[in-house]
Amino acid sequence: MKPTSRLDGLHVLVVDDDPDVRELILLAMESEGARTTIGEDGNQAISALRSELPDLIVLDMMLPHRSGFLVLEEISQLEAPPPVIMVTANEGKRHKAYAESLGVSAYLNKPVPMARLLDTAVDLLS
Repeated sequence: MKPTSRLDGLHVLVVDDDPDVRELILLAMESEGARTTIGEDGNQAISALRSELPDLIVLDMMLPHRSGFLVLEEISQLEAPPPVIMVTANEGKRHKAYAESLGVSAYLNKPVPMARLLDTAVDLLS
């Protein structure tokens, strides 16, 4: 019998403009059984949200067309917003405080070890 993965049956939206980072996060989430959707910029993130609400969002802060903050503002307007893990190379305390004021569930600095990202995702979804 196949052991269950920690994110089996869950849908994760991964939004990052760096294809290497995005691919790494996708592989990590899928290795735990998650179904993934990707967005390469803020506009694609909003479009993906409107087409199917995910169980979790992994969101880069610095995105083309619409920043992660603007995406987070949209998410916070939803009736039942999914948890959001914001990942960023920016270590400024003001950015973290602003993200928290918009309801971010976790704020992780890049480079994020994939084990830590997965553990954070599992904690938020359990």
